[in-house]
Amino acid sequence: MMSLRLRLSLTLGAAFALIWALAAAWMLSDLRNQMMFSLDQRLVASARMVAGLMEQLPALPTKGEGTHFSAEQLNVPGGMACQVSSLRGEILARSHTDPQQTLEAEKMGFHDQMIDGAPWRSFTLARGDLRITTADRQTEREALNMSILLAASVPVGVALLGCLCLLWLGIGQGLAPLNRMRDALMRRSADSLEPLQIQPLPSELQPLLDTQNQLFQRIGRTIERERRLTGDAAHELRSPLTAIKTHLQVARMTDGAARDQSLARAEEGADRLHRTLEQLLLLARVEGSLSFDDGVQCSAEQVAKLAIQDAASGDRQRIKFQPPIKCSAAPVQMPAVLSIAALRNLLDNALRHTPSDGAVELSLETTGNRVRFVVRDHGPGIAEDDLQHLTQRFWRNGQSTGCGLGLAIVQAIVQRCACTLHFDSRPDGLRVELTMPLQTV
Repeated sequence: MMSLRLRLSLTLGAAFALIWALAAAWMLSDLRNQMMFSLDQRLVASARMVAGLMEQLPALPTKGEGTHFSAEQLNVPGGMACQVSSLRGEILARSHTDPQQTLEAEKMGFHDQMIDGAPWRSFTLARGDLRITTADRQTEREALNMSILLAASVPVGVALLGCLCLLWLGIGQGLAPLNRMRDALMRRSADSLEPLQIQPLPSELQPLLDTQNQLFQRIGRTIERERRLTGDAAHELRSPLTAIKTHLQVARMTDGAARDQSLARAEEGADRLHRTLEQLLLLARVEGSLSFDDGVQCSAEQVAKLAIQDAASGDRQRIKFQPPIKCSAAPVQMPAVLSIAALRNLLDNALRHTPSDGAVELSLETTGNRVRFVVRDHGPGIAEDDLQHLTQRFWRNGQSTGCGLGLAIVQAIVQRCACTLHFDSRPDGLRVELTMPLQTV
């Protein structure tokens, strides 16, 4: 796996190299054009200088091979050829013996021509009856141009390499805080959940550090919650198991009615243990990441009827439910299993705290895209100071016979599915409001 430093260096280095290459190509192309223009201007200047010199020399022969002059006599720079000819094409003077072939002087201005198999660049100037032609070899021009371009490109290449080295060092220095964070995490023990402190830290990495510390806090709370659940579950399960074992031992040592009574109490303890284990498993699933979505959708009225059917099957007649005249048919926007379980636990809790001859009232109403269930019992109520403990695991008041997990499961479902839960204790009982979201039609 490629490191972040190498990846950034390659990406930024490639961008740097591309930009520098484009800039260098532009600069070298412009430099080449300027160089060629300067060499052409040298041909023009030499032709004009020779033309001025010809006016000061004695009359040149008008026939024959012409007169040969040295480059110094005609003031022609080295490596350049010069030819003076008449309008009829007769060569009157030459500053060279190489090339042997005469320079073409028919066209005025600049002209590229092949002489003795080599390319030449020439310039012809008309002055009176004379034509002055100056020329130099293209190979020499290109060699001069290449030497200048090479001299100009070397600093560019060195500068690019220097930038890439500085880029590598700069990225390494910029990633140093990440390396310190990594080293700090590697040095921590597996059970260490204290906040990570790294100073100094760039402002861009501070959110990452804060998120990491928040993760440690959530993990710590989760571990503490699981430890508390394990301890409470061990304590709660020990009691029914002990009771079952005791009643079975009594039944083994007795006969008749006493034996039947011990077996019945042992069966009650087994039922309580079974309910507690089911509630524990449901709570663990709700607080975990397991999915409850089975594709089943229920309306608010269907949720109420199914919850009544599941709640204390022997006491269903004690639950008074009157569906509203106008009730939204939109399905509840949460898994049906969780919506039914939450309302069922509220009904179970209300039935448990209502006298056997009393009734539990259930109503629902829809407002916009939410439905509100109201569960009302007619028990002794609960003290205001105890309302904050209702949703704690295994918390029970002195009159409760449950396992203390029903309302904790409701609270976990509320937090998972964007619901709301409100308790209102009154002298004649407890009123609980559970609000669930509805799907938009």
